[in-house]
Amino acid sequence: MHLAYPAVLAVLLFCVGLYGVLARRNAILVLMSVELMLNAVNLNLVAFDVWLRDKLHAGQALTLFTIAVAAAEIGIGLAIVLLVYRNRGSSDVDRLRDLAERPDGSDPDDGSDPNDDTPGRPRPDHRAEAAA
Repeated sequence: MHLAYPAVLAVLLFCVGLYGVLARRNAILVLMSVELMLNAVNLNLVAFDVWLRDKLHAGQALTLFTIAVAAAEIGIGLAIVLLVYRNRGSSDVDRLRDLAERPDGSDPDDGSDPNDDTPGRPRPDHRAEAAA
């Protein structure tokens, strides 16, 4: 078997995964695209392990490690996505940016936005605690 076949397949899988990460807005599809990218890496590791005829099978060992990391990533990622979906009602990646802190230091959930019809829950004033 030539090394080019699995390498080309891995490149195609990685490109499809990269497109999915960059173009999708649904968090579940983004996680699936990351899994495609990790599987492309696994395919390359095993293909090069077979091609180099490594006695220690380091490529296969690294593949098992990558599978374990991918399983942990998908478990934690899915838990976060489900929690955000329960609280926000959507798993849209663009809406997740609302969780970030604003550049001016204001809290997006402090209810100070006059156009926001849903007031946020009260937050403790960290500036008052720091001054005390």
